[in-house]
Formats: sequence, C-alpha cells, structure tokens
Amino acid sequence: MTSLPANTLRRLNKIPQSTSVWEGDRFSVDEISPEMELEGERGDCIVWVDGSEGMIRSMEVIPPKSGVEALARTLIQAIETPKNPEALPMRPQKIVVRDREGQFFLRGALQDLNISVEYAPDLPLIDALYQQTLKQLRPPHLPEKYSQLLLEMSQEVWETAPWTWLGDHQIFSIEVNYGDMDTVYVSLLGMMGGEYGLILYRSLESLQRFREAITSRSSIEDLTEAFLAQDCWFLNYQAKDPEGWDFDEEEDDLADLPDDEIMPQFGSLHPMEGQRLFLDEEEAIAVYLALNAFINFFDTYSETLDLEHFPQLRQKCRVQLPPPVPDQNQDQNKSVAIEVATLPQVSQDLLELSKSNPVSSLMEGSPSAFNIRNDLIPDKSVISLGALSWDVVYQLRDNSKTYTQWFEFPEEGEALPTIFIQSTRPKIKEVIEQLDDEGGIESVLFNPGEDPMTETTYNLGILQTLEDQLYVFAEFAEDNPEHLRVKETWEDLLEQTDGYCGIVFAMGASGASRGNPKMKDMLGFFIVQMIDPEDIGLTPLQLVPQFDFDD
Repeated sequence: MTSLPANTLRRLNKIPQSTSVWEGDRFSVDEISPEMELEGERGDCIVWVDGSEGMIRSMEVIPPKSGVEALARTLIQAIETPKNPEALPMRPQKIVVRDREGQFFLRGALQDLNISVEYAPDLPLIDALYQQTLKQLRPPHLPEKYSQLLLEMSQEVWETAPWTWLGDHQIFSIEVNYGDMDTVYVSLLGMMGGEYGLILYRSLESLQRFREAITSRSSIEDLTEAFLAQDCWFLNYQAKDPEGWDFDEEEDDLADLPDDEIMPQFGSLHPMEGQRLFLDEEEAIAVYLALNAFINFFDTYSETLDLEHFPQLRQKCRVQLPPPVPDQNQDQNKSVAIEVATLPQVSQDLLELSKSNPVSSLMEGSPSAFNIRNDLIPDKSVISLGALSWDVVYQLRDNSKTYTQWFEFPEEGEALPTIFIQSTRPKIKEVIEQLDDEGGIESVLFNPGEDPMTETTYNLGILQTLEDQLYVFAEFAEDNPEHLRVKETWEDLLEQTDGYCGIVFAMGASGASRGNPKMKDMLGFFIVQMIDPEDIGLTPLQLVPQFDFDD
C-alpha cells in the first residue's frame, strides 16, 4: 500500500481537527451529466461533503481507470484547500464511504492522521446532493405534461412501421405551422433493419447536405462530423433490456423483440448544439403535431406508397393542440391545420446521389464494358474460403428464411466449395438486397492485382452480377502461405463440382460465430460458377490512387 510521505503527514497534522463527519463517494459522470467530459473521455466524479456544515469541500472529475488513490488525493485537497471559499482548512474526526475497497485503503493511508474511516451503504448527504444535481443538469427526456402523449404517438408510429414499405430516400414535407416551426422534412429509417425511426429535418438544406456528406466522405471522423452537423429532431427505438433478451445491436433485429420491449428515444441534433437527448415543451408539441399528421397521411395513402411507387400526394388535416399549450393566450382546444406531402423529385435526387457514390477506384486495366467497384462488401467483413457439406447445402436451399439463388449443377465430390462473407446482419441484408436488384450473381472469379505503391500483389476475388457489374469482395495477398494452402484445397473441391461453388452471406462478424458462421447466421446462399478472367476479357489490375484537387 502506498503511504503518505512523512512531511505530508506532519503538515496535515498541524491542521486543526474538528468533530465533523465527512461523506465521500465516487460515481460515473454519466450518471449526473452526459455533457461533462475529461479530455474527450467519459470520467468518474469524486466528492467529499462536510456533514456538519452541509457543504462540498472537494469535487474532482477523474479518468474512469483511476485507482483508489484518487479518493485519498481529493480528501487531502478537501482538508488543505477546500473548494468552497467559506470553508477553512480542517481535518474531520470521521469520514464515511460506501466502497469497501476505498474504506480499507483510506484506513491504511490515514492511520497517522487520527481520522476514523467507516463504511456505510447509504450516504444521505451525497444522495441528496446527487438528486439535486441530477435535476439541475439532466432535464427529463420529455416534458412531463406531454410525455404520455408522445409515448403513445411513438407506439403508434412503431406499430404502423412505415419503413417496412419505404426507403430512407423517400422524403415527406410536413407544414407544421406552430410556434417558430414552419416545415419539417421526414426521412424514415428501418427498411434494412438495424435502426428504426424517423428524422424530422428542420430544413431541406440540412437533409441534402447530410446526404451529400455521407456519400462523399469515408473516414469515421468525417462521418461523425456530418452526423453532428444535421439540423433535425429524431425519434428512434431501442431495446428496453438488451441484456435480458441477449440482444446485440450489431447482430440482431430490433423488430424481432416483443412490442413491449421496445423503447422510444426522442432528441435533437444541431450544428451548434450537437446531440441532445431531450425535447423542451415547444419542441415536444411541434414533434407531436408532425408525427400525428404523418400517421394520418400514411393511414390514408399506405396502399399507394412503396419502394417503387412514390407519386406526388398531398393531404391537409387538423390536429388538436395538446393541452396545456405554452402560450396561455391560445385557446386550449385549438387545432392546427397541417399539410403533409410527398416529395418525389427530392426523393429521386437523393436516390441518384446514393447511386453515384464515388468509390475509390479500383483498378485500371479492365475493359470499359465493366465498372469494377469495391463498395459492395462492408468494411471489416470476414472473408474466407471453405466448404459446406451436402446436408447443409440442401438445408439452406430449403430454408425459407435464407435468400437463395439456386439452379441445378453437378452435385458431386466430398463437399461444395464455398466462399463465406460475414458482416453484421443489417449490412449483409443491404448486400443481399443490392445483389437482388442487379439480378443476382452470375459468376465469380479470381484475378491478379497489384498495388504499385507498395509493390504488393494480390489475388482479387470478384463477383459478377447479371447486370455485368464487377465487385471486388476480397484481396488475398499472393505471398500468404496460408491462403495458398487453403486455395489449393478449395480448387481441388472445385474440380469435383465442375467449377460450381457456393457463396454464403452471413451475419455474426462481431459475435461468437465470427469466422465460423452457423446455419442460423447464413442469410444468403448463392450457387455460382467459377470462371476464368479471360472469359470476360479481364487482365491483371492495378490499384490507381485517387486524388481530389481544388479548383
């Protein structure tokens, strides 16, 4: 145990000792205020309170990995240099903590200071301080008088699930005409699973800027900046008890949970504010009116709208203002006329923007008839060559929950050589949908590739869709002996099946089945033929760096 230096003990013993009892505790800053930070990292807070005077003598935010020594450090500050300007240097007669480890440590560290160190599960002074600070620093997520209305409306949105039919590029305008709010622009989240909800942009320019940003920026820092630069309210959903349901946000679909296990989250984003997870009263009313009008509109036109059909539609309705409204001069029973409309041209522009997402280039040396891209397979996917037993092949073929591309082929040999591509469930669903939109996979091939900057040669795995789009799915280093060994075995199996192989798209890249997906993880199964690059006129490829030049 680290003991105090002798000169420190002498100095502290010269400070007068009172008969007061102090309470000390340590807790996470997140419990008090999500806005408090320590060098960009979440921290813990240590506080010492004088029970006789009812004042805070010391408070410090520390890194979460700090040891129990921090308790002693802040206690010495409370004794010698209290934070409260009215407090004089003083040694307490007794201190009380609710952490056993902290009690044992302080008992040893303070043994020469004549300070009694006790343990108690409850610290009434600090608990009262905590509750008071919590109320001051963390307002309720929703104003109390409108909370129930918004929760009921969020439940109605969840049950309606408009994202089942519509994509995030299909935009609605809602003329709210309440307070300072004129029109909001609604984008839906959830068609591909993973995250569900609505974003209500406070300007069309903010929506368009965000979409442009996410299609032109690739780094995590750039995407985070684009996310925080949005000007919008949002409603999204999360699991109430993810641990109780063994729910993994990366792996599992929220829609698979019972409705009573889904919890709404309202909030706001603004370039000057960042993310805020609560609404004030005026915001709560504006969001309530917008959601109410949107659900009325969707109930009217749900059979007219889907991913392929998004015509110009417009509807006016009156929505009752929720009592009591902030402006006491307004009639409590007043209703607001709200107009909801589809924006097909904006939606088409956003769709075209997403399709023209500039991807890094891949390679030069391919015929102009093909556009070789590397934006199909998600980053950090697990790619491997392996095999499936014939029993598993037939089970996948007959499994209604697995997307399959199947046709008859020579079912011969020990097993079916298979390419496994594993990522998270939402991302794999996006890949499968994109392949389905392009008619499926026509063939697969391996082609030589080179990065002249590093003089590295690769064995590039490439998928060809029925629309003659080529996607690089893997870059295997040619000098990797393990890859060469596995590929040789894999090609032996390929000979036995007359050049036919399977491609499995699976979830679970971040879970226990990483690198070894189970049957339940396999969301897509394609039977394809391996071809020679020369069959389509493909030559060795070279990585071409892309540079952006300012005008």
